[in-house]
Amino acid sequence: MPELRSETMTVNMGPQHPSTHGVLRLVLELDGESIVSAEPTIGFLHTGIEKTAEQKKWQQVIPLVERMDYLGPQSNSLAYCLSVEKLIGLEIPDRVTWIRVLIAELQRLSSHLVWLGTHGMEIGAVSVMLYCFREREQLLNLNEMLAGFRMFPSYIRIGGLREDLPRGFHAAVREFLDKFPGKLDEYHKLLTKNHVWLGRTKGVGRLSREDTMAMGLVGPLARAVGISYDVRKVFPYLKYETFDFTVPTATDGDVYARYTVKMEEMRQSISLCLQALDRISPTGQFDCRDFRYVPPPKDRVYTEMEALIQHFLLYSQGFNVPKGEAYVPVEGPRGEQGFYVVSDGGNRPLRVKSRAPSFIACQALPKMIIGGLIADVIAVIGSTDVVMGDVDR
Repeated sequence: MPELRSETMTVNMGPQHPSTHGVLRLVLELDGESIVSAEPTIGFLHTGIEKTAEQKKWQQVIPLVERMDYLGPQSNSLAYCLSVEKLIGLEIPDRVTWIRVLIAELQRLSSHLVWLGTHGMEIGAVSVMLYCFREREQLLNLNEMLAGFRMFPSYIRIGGLREDLPRGFHAAVREFLDKFPGKLDEYHKLLTKNHVWLGRTKGVGRLSREDTMAMGLVGPLARAVGISYDVRKVFPYLKYETFDFTVPTATDGDVYARYTVKMEEMRQSISLCLQALDRISPTGQFDCRDFRYVPPPKDRVYTEMEALIQHFLLYSQGFNVPKGEAYVPVEGPRGEQGFYVVSDGGNRPLRVKSRAPSFIACQALPKMIIGGLIADVIAVIGSTDVVMGDVDR
């Protein structure tokens, strides 16, 4: 009788695959259904945004950075603006700070809803996607109220905000926040104790605390193994130290632990939004009023020659930023998001370098999927919540 030999098979998952969250390619070596080795391949979506930023004036970089992590665009623009404002030394009014907190937390909710809907759909819970996108549409409507754009409002600007809050914004946000806790309960009823969901997520894609720290993972990935690192607590920005909120953690480090952490993060974001909303007066200052960096009010542009000249200079020449470098991280939906910006004293950045949490998360995929089944790869990728625009940029 001839000797039986077994061979492994090498297959490509992606880069055109509906469940890889973008153009991610995984070279998988399979022994039957089990994964023997895995190698992530990135770069298919490379847009050169960091290099392009060097050719743009400081304010013109904002629409570019928003398109890196396209599910958390206003977290990106916030991180970039904070770094540039640190270089300039701008003092931002409290009202602007509270509005930025509100926008950042609404953005976190929007991003987490896309994650939950697509993650659930990919591993069989199709109806969850319809529930989550129902609420996300309302958040996109709020973006449209702010600036006329649903996904990339570019509302946060260096020195403040694009314009004041629109009439009716407070009421619209409060109406959403009053209803959303009930919607979150619906998601829990659909998934948290669902036997199929538990079978697909419990004990799958486990990551140790030691590996998490060695790879520099942050955000929900780190908090799922018990590391309570949150930029809002450790390196407070936007006066987050004055807000009352907790950092949710878990200990199992598997797909289910990441799910529970993000679900609780949404509860905390609701609380933060309500606290910020209570602090924001309906009308008031929406920028730093330093007209070297922000445009003068339109009524002054129409009536004063000095304001007209300053308006013209800002939109034709931009503004110069003092020579130096700065990095101000924020806690984005996927973890620590920051922009290291370098100025040579001109009206364009010398260098803009992104600290992208999705890029760092990609290196953890082999650790989480080797030894598991090919069907579990989808669950693991979904739990990491990577955005390939953030990886390749």
